[in-house]
Amino acid sequence: MKYNFINNGDVNMKKPLENEVTIAITRPFNRVDEAVEIVESYGATPFLAPTLELKLINSDSLKSLVGLVNDFDWLIFTSPTSIESIFEFYPGFREKINPNCKIATIGHKTEEIANKYGLIVDLIPKDYTAEGLLESFEKMDIKNNLIGIPRTLAARETLPEGLEKMGADVILAESYESVIPLDTVRIEVLIGKILNSEIDAITFTSPLTVKNLFTVATDAQIPELVNKLSTSVLTVAIGPITTDVLKDLGVDARYPKIYTVKDMMEMLFELL
Repeated sequence: MKYNFINNGDVNMKKPLENEVTIAITRPFNRVDEAVEIVESYGATPFLAPTLELKLINSDSLKSLVGLVNDFDWLIFTSPTSIESIFEFYPGFREKINPNCKIATIGHKTEEIANKYGLIVDLIPKDYTAEGLLESFEKMDIKNNLIGIPRTLAARETLPEGLEKMGADVILAESYESVIPLDTVRIEVLIGKILNSEIDAITFTSPLTVKNLFTVATDAQIPELVNKLSTSVLTVAIGPITTDVLKDLGVDARYPKIYTVKDMMEMLFELL
């Protein structure tokens, strides 16, 4: 039986969904488990079409960051992949960290991965965004602090630029690449399903998951794709940054109060 949540005070109750429901998930294959589990727990059908692929790389800038690990005052991890990359290439990284170095993560999922590798997280912003983290740092004196940030170079410059304005010295390192999958067949199939009204809802977890979808779509498909995503398809994003990318493309989208996959998926089923 298909179910949906309805709110009744503090209790989440379920009601049967009237029709078969298909939810498109655009996350990379190695990041879909949680979303798939939630979709299936409600009796809906997930359609996996990753519009993003993450490739771990041991770049020259990452080598330099690891070489400076004993000098950092802060290490900031903005995603689980940024941590996994370091420990893939440098298994003994934790033992080399300056004992006085503090660690910040954006979100509890990244914290969980940090804990898995023996890292103790000192700071998680209430708002799981670069802006939220900067707000937390504004309450501290980080002038002349050396801060290391391993990440994808496709990330926004908001965080490093904001930290530098506070007087910190920031070392960026490319620890992974965010790219369009070499095989775009599943993305092309997803676009066809959206245009044929075979998708009921779609989820986006980063700006690139959105941009890559529209990169694969043809110029002729884009106007109708925007229309479908704004009308017949429930389009949800993990947070305001991804939502803004959708809105810039003309797509009406929603995002949850807490920027996690779990909260995004629960909001989705409340809205269906």
